[in-house]
Amino acid sequence: MHTTAMSNGKLFFDTYVAPLGDVSVVDIGSQDVNGSLRDVCPANARYVGVDFERAKGVDIVLTDPYSFPFENESIDVAVSSSCFEHSELFWLAFIDILRILRPGGLFYLNVPSNGAFHRYPVDCWRFYPDSGNALVTWARRCGMDAALLESFVSHQDKEFWNDFVAVFLKDERRIGDHPRRMLPSHPSFENGRMHGGAKIINPVDFSEDFRRSQQSSLALHREIARSQHVVAGLAEVSQRIEPLDRALAQARYDAESARRDLDALRDRLASLEAVAKDGATP
Repeated sequence: MHTTAMSNGKLFFDTYVAPLGDVSVVDIGSQDVNGSLRDVCPANARYVGVDFERAKGVDIVLTDPYSFPFENESIDVAVSSSCFEHSELFWLAFIDILRILRPGGLFYLNVPSNGAFHRYPVDCWRFYPDSGNALVTWARRCGMDAALLESFVSHQDKEFWNDFVAVFLKDERRIGDHPRRMLPSHPSFENGRMHGGAKIINPVDFSEDFRRSQQSSLALHREIARSQHVVAGLAEVSQRIEPLDRALAQARYDAESARRDLDALRDRLASLEAVAKDGATP
């Protein structure tokens, strides 16, 4: 379980479940892979984990991914984290989750809004900010008066996942049972929604990955422009240095010629001095 999946799950439990007292919690897709929501569930909850194979964190092994082995209206809270993207027909699972919830029951959903292709055993879906409302529309088409209490996309933390998080209430008439929300205390999110509000909170059009890519691209273009400016400056300096190099080469040539002339004069002078010393006429 990645970092934000755990922290978002803890915030849900602290916000919604801790105040409820003795409640039943069913975790859909509970296998412990580097941690599970069981680790952050409050002590007042009776926790049951269900998944498709026997593994750590799994109390009940499912035989049907779209039918859960619980009676109608028998569960207080259902949670599912990093599971629905692997469900080929997640909308069927959603309806059966609502079936097992009591009228005031809650469903907490955490599913990737982006991220790497990861098959367990398949990887089919990513959820965008309107996904929560779409699931409510589906529930009502199926005859259930469900409500979306809140949803948002959380920012990345150390890893590349952006989580789509949504909290659903089975029966909208029981909304007064749950007055608290996660969003007011969430440290970092975008495209948030709250029940009763028409506006998106912290709206953005592009994903965090895309924005980071754009920032990296702009930084790269700035670096390229700076490098091009440096290259142009070096070319200008080179143009200025070239005539100086020619002048220096000419000066060196002239100095060498002068040295040779001087050496010749010294030789001539030495010869004259030798002749004078011997009293001979050159």
